[in-house]
Amino acid sequence: MAGHISLTLWSNPQSCAKLVKLRSIMSLPRKFAARFVGLAIALFARFITAVRADWQGIEPINKQRVYFANHVSNADMPMIWSCMPPNIRRDVRPVAAADYWLKNKLRAFVGPEVFNCVLVDRRPEARDANHDPMQNILDALDDGSSLIISPKGNRNMTNDPLLPFKSGLYNMGKARPDVDLVPTWIANVTEIMPKGEVIPLPLICTVTFGAPIHVAPDESKDDFLKRASAALVGLAPKDVRL
Repeated sequence: MAGHISLTLWSNPQSCAKLVKLRSIMSLPRKFAARFVGLAIALFARFITAVRADWQGIEPINKQRVYFANHVSNADMPMIWSCMPPNIRRDVRPVAAADYWLKNKLRAFVGPEVFNCVLVDRRPEARDANHDPMQNILDALDDGSSLIISPKGNRNMTNDPLLPFKSGLYNMGKARPDVDLVPTWIANVTEIMPKGEVIPLPLICTVTFGAPIHVAPDESKDDFLKRASAALVGLAPKDVRL
């Protein structure tokens, strides 16, 4: 009987439209909650860290970009996201690890629904053999979204300014050459959110946005990644570059 009702609903266009509308209405509270939590995170970050944006190489306009940043703390992405103007922030999607953001119900709400993350599973054994994780990222770009990424993937726990970049940034630049690739340096975030901490410390944080770069014609992957890494480190405070 239940199967018959379900089949009748989906075979009746009017009933189908009503069901879709009902589901949309039921999801409104979650959308409202996600917006409220997102605003609260942005206000909290600004209150605790006085996070500010330094737009050195570009203007803060709503243009499609890939912001590639240093990654030393779980606070990296929220700090970049929070310091952006609201008209930019609503179209920016962080690229994040599915195995982290889907670990529990709270993260599964904050990651996909508050930050609207593009989720990529880092575990090869958890992925479909025929699915390329890069496709999720390219689909988001094709939808018109801007992205925040960490081109080296893992968090940097060394004394070096950056870990070697992985090939993802190069692949994005080759596949979507019209999209600006913007180096984005987050300063002081290690002290604000040390590893293992949940609540950020009240210290000042600056996010510096540099001049956009693109993959040059016939530029090799290694040459581009070295150039991108140099562009990012060039935004760091002088004591970090040493």
